[in-house]
Amino acid sequence: MDFLQPPGWARPRGYSNGVAASGRMVFVSGMIGWDGQGVFHSDDFAAQVRQALLNVVAVLAEAQARPEHIVRMTWYVLDKREYVAAYKEIGAAYREIIGKHFPAMTAVQVAGLVEDRARVEIEVTAVVPA
Repeated sequence: MDFLQPPGWARPRGYSNGVAASGRMVFVSGMIGWDGQGVFHSDDFAAQVRQALLNVVAVLAEAQARPEHIVRMTWYVLDKREYVAAYKEIGAAYREIIGKHFPAMTAVQVAGLVEDRARVEIEVTAVVPA
Protein backbone atom coordinates (compact mmCIF):
# COMPACT_ATOMS: atom_id res chain seq x y z
CA MET A 1 0.00 0.00 0.00
CA ASP A 2 1.39 3.36 -1.02
CA PHE A 3 0.09 6.56 0.55
CA LEU A 4 0.02 9.33 -2.03
CA GLN A 5 1.40 12.70 -0.98
CA PRO A 6 2.19 15.14 -3.80
CA PRO A 7 5.47 17.04 -3.27
CA GLY A 8 5.03 20.37 -1.54
CA TRP A 9 1.50 19.64 -0.32
CA ALA A 10 0.66 20.10 3.36
CA ARG A 11 0.19 16.77 5.14
CA PRO A 12 -3.47 16.03 5.79
CA ARG A 13 -4.50 15.37 9.40
CA GLY A 14 -6.32 12.11 10.06
CA TYR A 15 -6.52 10.90 6.46
CA SER A 16 -4.44 10.46 3.31
CA ASN A 17 -4.81 12.28 0.00
CA GLY A 18 -4.76 8.97 -1.83
CA VAL A 19 -3.79 5.34 -1.56
CA ALA A 20 -2.51 2.92 -4.21
CA ALA A 21 -2.85 -0.79 -3.41
CA SER A 22 -3.14 -4.16 -5.10
CA GLY A 23 -4.71 -7.38 -3.86
CA ARG A 24 -8.15 -8.74 -3.00
CA MET A 25 -10.71 -5.94 -2.79
CA VAL A 26 -13.28 -5.91 0.01
CA PHE A 27 -16.26 -3.55 -0.08
CA VAL A 28 -18.13 -2.83 3.15
CA SER A 29 -21.62 -1.36 2.96
CA GLY A 30 -22.43 1.72 4.96
CA MET A 31 -22.27 0.78 8.64
CA ILE A 32 -24.33 2.71 11.17
CA GLY A 33 -24.31 2.93 14.94
CA TRP A 34 -26.42 -0.09 15.78
CA ASP A 35 -25.17 -3.49 16.92
CA GLY A 36 -25.23 -6.76 14.98
CA GLN A 37 -28.87 -7.30 15.90
CA GLY A 38 -29.91 -3.89 14.59
CA VAL A 39 -30.30 -2.29 18.03
CA PHE A 40 -29.15 1.26 18.79
CA HIS A 41 -27.67 1.67 22.27
CA SER A 42 -27.12 5.42 22.03
CA ASP A 43 -28.18 8.50 20.11
CA ASP A 44 -24.83 10.16 20.93
CA PHE A 45 -22.86 10.93 17.76
CA ALA A 46 -19.47 9.71 19.02
CA ALA A 47 -21.00 6.53 20.45
CA GLN A 48 -22.61 5.79 17.09
CA VAL A 49 -19.28 6.38 15.31
CA ARG A 50 -17.62 3.94 17.69
CA GLN A 51 -20.24 1.26 17.02
CA ALA A 52 -20.13 1.87 13.26
CA LEU A 53 -16.34 1.41 13.29
CA LEU A 54 -16.71 -1.81 15.31
CA ASN A 55 -19.23 -2.98 12.70
CA VAL A 56 -16.79 -2.16 9.88
CA VAL A 57 -14.05 -4.21 11.57
CA ALA A 58 -16.44 -7.14 12.11
CA VAL A 59 -17.39 -7.21 8.42
CA LEU A 60 -13.75 -6.90 7.35
CA ALA A 61 -12.88 -9.89 9.56
CA GLU A 62 -15.31 -12.03 7.54
CA ALA A 63 -12.98 -11.47 4.56
CA GLN A 64 -9.83 -12.06 6.64
CA ALA A 65 -9.19 -8.32 6.34
CA ARG A 66 -8.02 -5.98 9.09
CA PRO A 67 -8.29 -2.24 9.64
CA GLU A 68 -4.83 -1.66 8.16
CA HIS A 69 -6.18 -2.97 4.83
CA ILE A 70 -8.65 -0.08 4.52
CA VAL A 71 -7.80 2.15 1.56
CA ARG A 72 -10.88 4.39 1.53
CA MET A 73 -13.59 5.49 3.97
CA THR A 74 -16.63 7.62 3.24
CA TRP A 75 -18.48 9.14 6.18
CA TYR A 76 -22.04 10.38 5.78
CA VAL A 77 -23.08 12.65 8.65
CA LEU A 78 -26.37 14.36 9.36
CA ASP A 79 -24.85 17.41 10.99
CA LYS A 80 -21.38 18.76 10.22
CA ARG A 81 -21.31 20.76 13.47
CA GLU A 82 -22.10 17.62 15.50
CA TYR A 83 -19.29 15.79 13.68
CA VAL A 84 -16.77 18.58 14.27
CA ALA A 85 -17.80 18.97 17.93
CA ALA A 86 -17.10 15.26 18.49
CA TYR A 87 -13.60 15.23 16.88
CA LYS A 88 -11.84 14.39 20.15
CA GLU A 89 -14.12 11.43 20.99
CA ILE A 90 -14.15 10.26 17.37
CA GLY A 91 -10.35 10.39 17.25
CA ALA A 92 -10.05 8.32 20.42
CA ALA A 93 -12.49 5.68 19.13
CA TYR A 94 -10.81 5.64 15.72
CA ARG A 95 -7.34 5.09 17.18
CA GLU A 96 -8.66 2.35 19.50
CA ILE A 97 -10.54 0.46 16.77
CA ILE A 98 -8.74 1.27 13.51
CA GLY A 99 -5.34 2.24 14.89
CA LYS A 100 -2.88 4.73 13.45
CA HIS A 101 -3.91 3.95 9.89
CA PHE A 102 -5.23 6.85 7.85
CA PRO A 103 -6.69 5.89 4.45
CA ALA A 104 -8.19 8.24 1.89
CA MET A 105 -11.35 9.66 3.49
CA THR A 106 -14.31 11.78 2.56
CA ALA A 107 -16.93 13.19 4.94
CA VAL A 108 -20.22 14.44 3.54
CA GLN A 109 -23.15 16.09 5.28
CA VAL A 110 -26.39 14.54 4.04
CA ALA A 111 -30.06 15.45 4.45
CA GLY A 112 -30.92 12.08 5.95
CA LEU A 113 -30.04 8.44 6.40
CA VAL A 114 -32.41 5.52 5.86
CA GLU A 115 -32.47 4.58 9.57
CA ASP A 116 -34.08 7.42 11.49
CA ARG A 117 -31.90 7.06 14.63
CA ALA A 118 -28.63 6.87 12.67
CA ARG A 119 -26.40 9.96 13.04
CA VAL A 120 -23.54 8.65 10.86
CA GLU A 121 -22.93 6.00 8.20
CA ILE A 122 -19.44 4.81 7.23
CA GLU A 123 -18.60 2.79 4.13
CA VAL A 124 -15.20 1.27 3.47
CA THR A 125 -13.08 -0.20 0.71
CA ALA A 126 -10.19 -2.42 1.75
CA VAL A 127 -7.47 -4.19 -0.20
CA VAL A 128 -5.95 -7.34 1.26
CA PRO A 129 -2.45 -7.96 -0.17
CA ALA A 130 -2.22 -11.00 -2.41
